[in-house]
Amino acid sequence: MTTASSPILHSAPFNTTRWTRVCLAKTDSEDGRRALADLCDAYYEPVVAYLRRVFRDADAAREMSHAFFAEMLHGGTIITAERERGRFRSYLLGSVKHFVSHQREAAQRMKRGGGMEAVSLDDEEAAGVPDTRQLPPDAEFDRQWAMTVIARGMEALRAECVGEGRGAFFDSVSGILNGHASHGDQTALAASCGMSFDAFRMAVSRLKKRLRQSVKCEVAGTLEDPAAVQDEMETLFAALGR
Repeated sequence: MTTASSPILHSAPFNTTRWTRVCLAKTDSEDGRRALADLCDAYYEPVVAYLRRVFRDADAAREMSHAFFAEMLHGGTIITAERERGRFRSYLLGSVKHFVSHQREAAQRMKRGGGMEAVSLDDEEAAGVPDTRQLPPDAEFDRQWAMTVIARGMEALRAECVGEGRGAFFDSVSGILNGHASHGDQTALAASCGMSFDAFRMAVSRLKKRLRQSVKCEVAGTLEDPAAVQDEMETLFAALGR
């Protein structure tokens, strides 16, 4: 693990064939392994978010996430991915559930026959009374997935703007683009960018359109079927609204 938040090095933004390459190559090629590593790196946090809801313990969630991704990257679990289930989001959530189930079975076997005290992997036993103010694990996974997709779309768009010599402008309006800031006094912001209000508003509008396209490209990179992009986009925005 290279950082506290991610199991491998950060990668370049997706291209639209990334998940397709993983599904086709499985573990039979270096190209497939590299594509899988990129996907795991990008979508590490949704798995942590899911496990944090399951175990109600941040440290346990991180530890289990590291173990899960280590097995995925070195054990070839991607070979179970089926073309007709070509959504990396669904595959990843199903895989982590399967992994946790196997870990629980192993812990129970150790309790019964090993004479050793195993760490509990039973979320109901470990967590006590559930916090009804929090999203269920599956919904939290989807919400973090959506946030990850938006963040990666923002990263890709910023890289484009920097390449065009407009990185400073992107940084000035990023809060508007990602919804983390209210529109506020955009007249003052326009002036600080040396633009008229109308020109500023048009420039922001264009960036919003480019951001949506960037997000769609990111989503497409996690799908087997390009025709499923719109459905996945609707799922993404629904998850953000929770």
